[in-house]
Amino acid sequence: MFWMSLIKRLFIPATMLGISLALWAQPVVKPQAPVGFDGIWQGTLSIQDEKLTIAFHISSNSDGSFSATLDSPDQGAVEVPFDSVVVDKNKKTVRLAIAAAQGDFFGSLENDGTIIGHWSQGGMAFPLTLKRVEKAPGVSRPQEPAPPFPYATEDVTYENAKAGVKLAATLAIPPGAGPFPAVLLVAGSGPMDRDEAIFGHKPFWVLADYLARQGVVVLRADKRGIGKSTGDHAKALDGDFADDALAGIEFLKTRKEVNPKFIGIIGHSEGGIIAPRVAAASPDVAFIILMAAPGLPGDQVILSQGTLILRASGADDAKVQENRAIQEKVIAAVKQENDPAAAEKKIREILKASLPKDIPAQAIDAQVKRAASPWFRDFLSYDPRPALSKVKCPVLAMAGSKDLQVAPVENLFAIKGALDAGGNKAVTVKMLPGLNHLFQTAKTGSPAEYGKIEETFSPVALKTIGDWIAEQARSGK
Repeated sequence: MFWMSLIKRLFIPATMLGISLALWAQPVVKPQAPVGFDGIWQGTLSIQDEKLTIAFHISSNSDGSFSATLDSPDQGAVEVPFDSVVVDKNKKTVRLAIAAAQGDFFGSLENDGTIIGHWSQGGMAFPLTLKRVEKAPGVSRPQEPAPPFPYATEDVTYENAKAGVKLAATLAIPPGAGPFPAVLLVAGSGPMDRDEAIFGHKPFWVLADYLARQGVVVLRADKRGIGKSTGDHAKALDGDFADDALAGIEFLKTRKEVNPKFIGIIGHSEGGIIAPRVAAASPDVAFIILMAAPGLPGDQVILSQGTLILRASGADDAKVQENRAIQEKVIAAVKQENDPAAAEKKIREILKASLPKDIPAQAIDAQVKRAASPWFRDFLSYDPRPALSKVKCPVLAMAGSKDLQVAPVENLFAIKGALDAGGNKAVTVKMLPGLNHLFQTAKTGSPAEYGKIEETFSPVALKTIGDWIAEQARSGK
């Protein structure tokens, strides 16, 4: 998803911490009976106005060492293994570290049975008091598909020969003789796997399951450099991801189960930028579905996103304007400085001058690296409208009315306008009431809610997609 909300305090809970934890979640052995530090320890982490429930599972091993995992149920992260667990039984202290998330906890076991310490991440430290509990809070994801499945699945790989990248994917194949309509799913920004996993949700798995049950072949792949796919994700731009998507279309054409004349793309968020680029370049794309897709240049999307998220969090107009001024300066620096080192230097100067003095240099450095990255520079300057105007196949553009990351009204209007300007008459635009950027039924639409909402994908949104594909298949367009 899109990021870069430069506010008075860095928004760690919903953007940095949760995503990092979800990516490295792996099952481990549950702890044994509580002795000393052994057991399940639960506390509440307060960051800005948000409170996150945190649970540590600590267990001693037969060789005297310790293992531990972390749960952050509000962010959908469970059983995230700590890379380092150091227990000093004499001093009654424990230090836990997760390298991938750059997170660290240090605490002392007190006489009252609590562990009092601090969680450190991104150069900042937050107090955290833990109490032993019998059972950790769970994460409910009732829509996650479970066997038996009425369709077949196959792990596949295909190559983007131009880049020398191999994409690892899952192909869902409906029962029956076929050939069937097919779709390629293209995820939003960031290191997304084939399920577009985020905050414990797996939206693309839910979508693939729904469509396969409706008689549609579905291909969903790990992004290059992610999961089992090769390549370097950090160096890839949207044009590279478009080439990867083209490779997916070519792969689908080789499958006997697929109707080669009815292959489409469903792109979410950044994927909604990539889908029109591919459709404009390839006559093999029979239709595209744009979910929460930008229709305006990236810099406008980012500025709008910052304003909407801050207002949803209760910020007053003064703070909103202050944040926007900082963002505008950073965006200008990225656009003006072609040399990455010079851009980083200028962005660091802007942030140091604009943000509170107590924000650590490490936290500022993390924002600087993101803002000066090749992908972000490319995204800021990219205008999706020229590619949209070249799309001649049927298009469904849909957005949730509570999307705060890609403003729905402005971007749907821009998408429709660009398609109309290109003479495309087969355009359907849908605004779905009450849904957020992930197409969950939401209260405010804030990213802080994503992990707390049990629903992964609104049934209304799923039906909208399935019905539209079926309608296109019946009409033969």
